[in-house]
Amino acid sequence: MRCEIVAVGTELLLGQIVDTNSTWLAERLAVFGLDCYFQTRVGDNLVRIEETLRLALSRADAVIVCGGLGPTQDDITRQAIANVMGVPLRRDPALVARIEAIFHQRNRPFTDNNAMQADVPVGARPTATIAGTAPGLICPLGEKSIYALPGVPWEMRTLFESDVLPDLLQRRGDAATIVNHTLYCLGAGESAIAARLAPRLQALDVSGNPTIAFLASDVYGIRVRLTAKAANAAEAQRVLEKEAREVRALLGDIVFSEGRNENDHDPAHHSPEAVVLRLLAERGKTLAVAESLTGGGIGTRLTSVAGASRVFRGGIIAYASDVKFETLDVPPGPVVSEEVATRMARNVRQILHADVGLAATGVAGPDSQEGLSPGTVCVAVVIGNDIVARTLNLAERPREQVRTLTATWLFDMLRRKILGFPVP
Repeated sequence: MRCEIVAVGTELLLGQIVDTNSTWLAERLAVFGLDCYFQTRVGDNLVRIEETLRLALSRADAVIVCGGLGPTQDDITRQAIANVMGVPLRRDPALVARIEAIFHQRNRPFTDNNAMQADVPVGARPTATIAGTAPGLICPLGEKSIYALPGVPWEMRTLFESDVLPDLLQRRGDAATIVNHTLYCLGAGESAIAARLAPRLQALDVSGNPTIAFLASDVYGIRVRLTAKAANAAEAQRVLEKEAREVRALLGDIVFSEGRNENDHDPAHHSPEAVVLRLLAERGKTLAVAESLTGGGIGTRLTSVAGASRVFRGGIIAYASDVKFETLDVPPGPVVSEEVATRMARNVRQILHADVGLAATGVAGPDSQEGLSPGTVCVAVVIGNDIVARTLNLAERPREQVRTLTATWLFDMLRRKILGFPVP
């Protein structure tokens, strides 16, 4: 089944809002083996929305439209769909009552214009679920269908999962099951990983099942997604596990986490910080952080993980040099070196009574410091008497990327030390 995504909203064309809905939908469609060859953004113009929908229907079996279902005059997606279907809009009294009840439940006034959210093209049906105040629409056109979803991301995601995805899978009509397995990797770039996996990629080019795809990210490293299709879940899982073993053997210790099924697709669960917190919790160890150039970013990432308080004792943001001297007992002098990072990690561990200390000091940019170019970063991990420090060269990267990569690589250094892997 071929799907196409249409995002509606002039604000998207003006760059005032980033279209995250299309990205999320494309990823979810891929999880279930639903092809998406085109994505389109169109402004709040009735004629252009109709043109976009007709074009999408000419090359796809299902069109998913996001946005334009609200109660204001520029919310014209319903009318555009009705025009494409060649039918009028009809107001559904039962749906009006449902929407009005939602407003009353939330102690919000129900105004007349909110009733337009109950306008449904004849022959279409509203979604059974309403996440905000606007229902979605399921609109059949012969063997094809248009699905209209709200533009608010959490509403869109809720209605897609509850109403649209089941309908898509039912309409696909085959008994195939799609299963995914994602390996999260750090320590090698996309091209290097592809080179390691060349034997498998060549073999799978012939068989076509399973497949391997790559996705790069500063935070999550390189994601290697394996996808298998079979007549049932058990058979798909068997095919996938066999392939995952071979891929894992080729990638070795750069794999820091794995998502083993479509219900485990949240990347945050597989972030480097989440992984090291789990490893430390399993060993009953606590953690403290001293950070300079990251300005609290390392602690922020750690505390974004639910349950971090079981492991993370706290941190010291020693941004100014004199704070390093006075609070972390770093000797006066240059502050960007492996020796300084080691001293910061060792002393923050003692100050905060933790088992493990991490530290980062460096030059985020854009200016040089101590004769060192932007992107020069020193990091250290101290576990008991075991110390490892490294100098990272993150030159020619934007300031925020330097800060993000510093935290990511520091977490991976800690993972490697905990598991006994070599630290590059």
